[in-house]
Order: sequence, then structure tokens, then C-alpha cells
Amino acid sequence: MIATLISHPSCHLHQMPTNHPECPARLDAINNQLMANGIDGLLYYRDAVAATDEQLLRVHTQEHLQKIAAAIPGHGIRVFADDVYLSPDTYTAARHAAGAAVMGVDMIMDGKTDAVFCNVRPPGHHAERARAMGFCIINNVAVAAAHALVHHGLQRVAIIDFDVHHGNGTQDIFMHEPRVLFCSSFQYPFYPHTNIDDVPAHIINTPLAATCRSQGFRDAISAQWLPALAQFKPQMIFISAGFDAYIDDDMSSISLVEQDYGWITQQLRTLMDESKSAPLDEQCLGIVSTLEGGYDLLGLGRCVVAHIKALAKLQP
Repeated sequence: MIATLISHPSCHLHQMPTNHPECPARLDAINNQLMANGIDGLLYYRDAVAATDEQLLRVHTQEHLQKIAAAIPGHGIRVFADDVYLSPDTYTAARHAAGAAVMGVDMIMDGKTDAVFCNVRPPGHHAERARAMGFCIINNVAVAAAHALVHHGLQRVAIIDFDVHHGNGTQDIFMHEPRVLFCSSFQYPFYPHTNIDDVPAHIINTPLAATCRSQGFRDAISAQWLPALAQFKPQMIFISAGFDAYIDDDMSSISLVEQDYGWITQQLRTLMDESKSAPLDEQCLGIVSTLEGGYDLLGLGRCVVAHIKALAKLQP
């Protein structure tokens, strides 16, 4: 099947303060590298549809959504919460970012694709059920995972988060949902300073030392995530794809390289492909990846190229 890239023009319109790292240029950096590497012509492109209230309310409170909508400024940029800024088009962008991931689920369930990358912003994995924080307003990957469970009736989904920051929002939302296997790797200690120890068995937190680099990252994933995924047998895999552990990204010190992102994506793709010989209810139907962090623009584009090549089974 042809891999799909989903985005929406509104994601460029969410504005942040001048020189803020989470900027619209991130989306352009990805598109530019896809074109430079000749990958843009190998993907199926779709414009996202905004997530509905019903879809958002599966993972967020009504009060949370109402507060965001009421706080949207008529012009300029407004501080809303911890590292969260609102501009006139922010809520529209956030709903389309979540809607992109939902669309990815629907396309997989309709048999139109088996691999999706959502080139969207604002990111989502820090957004808790009733709290926006860390650049994140709506938890895009959580909205999509809940859609797969509730609307499509899947029984097991996995969320893989390799952003350099812990996915506290996703953990908060699915803390008591054993149908979701949540695996998060992150530099530690580091923002958002989540309690990572007192968690149920379906949440696997993988703290990484700032000096771990490629081999430490790969060793941790191989030891903790891959066996858990094989045992869990997810029917769909979601990726909170953050690229801010990259060696040239000022956000962190872990110093991963493009090949590391290709490697972990290949592990997930192989798990999906090998599941096709299993009974139908143990098969992984597809992978939906959604952009989270990554702020060195050139490095971000290169890392996403490696990620999409592995997702789409293109030559590395």
C-alpha cells in the first residue's frame, strides 16, 4: 500500500512568539526534505478534516475545550498556560491536527493505506485530559487511539512515544485504560517531571540518561518495548513522533541521529508486517504517526525522511 501524509493549511496559522522553536517553519522543513529526497512523489497526500466534539470529548473534558475556545484572541498572541500560546487560528489548527490522526485511523480501517504520517502542529502529547501544557493543547494521538477503540471497536492499540520529553498527557489520559499499551522514552530528569514510577503494567516508562546516545537508546527499546509489543499484539500502532532527541537539537542532550529514528520505525513496521500471518484479531492493521517535537529545522526534516522511509518501506 502507498503510505499517506496528512496535513492541513491551518497548522501553519497557529502562531507563537517570535523566535519560538515550535514554529510553522517546522512543517515546511519536513516538506522541503521530502521533496529534496524525492519522497514527496511516493506518498498519498490528504488534507485533514477537523476532529469533532464527540471525538475530542473521549479524551478531554468539556471544560477544557470550552476554556480553550473562550480564550482564543481576536488578534495577536495570548499566553494561556505553561508554555502554551493561543492565536486567532490556534483552535482550528489544533482540531485539524487531531483530525489528521483520526483520518489516518479511518483510512487504515477502510483499507486505503497501512502507514500514515501526520505533518501537523500544534503537537499534543503533553496535553492532559483537562490541562494544556508544553506547547500542547489537544492530545492528537490520544484522540486517534480512542477513536480506534470506540468507533472502530479495536481491542488493543499501542502508543509509542520517542519524543525527548515524557508523554505525560497521554499517560494521564490512558492511565486506567489497559487496552492501550503506552511506551514513552525520554531524557531524565527533564521536563515535564512526571511521576514515572507509580504506573500500571500497560504503561512502560523508559527514562534515558542525557549521555545515552544511539546505543543506549536502542538497547533500552530492545529490552523494554519490543518484547512488550510482541506480547501485547496491538491491532494498531500510534507513534508520538518527536525528533527533539536529535544530536543538533538544542532541546536535549541524548544525541540521536537520523538512523536511530529509521531503526525504531523499522522495528514497528516489521512487527506489523510479521503479524499478518497471525489470526485476524492479532494482526496489526496499520501505523499512524503524528508529529510531536523536533526543533532543529534541518535535522527535523532529515529525521522525518528516515522515519517515513521506514514507515513506507522505501529504501533507506
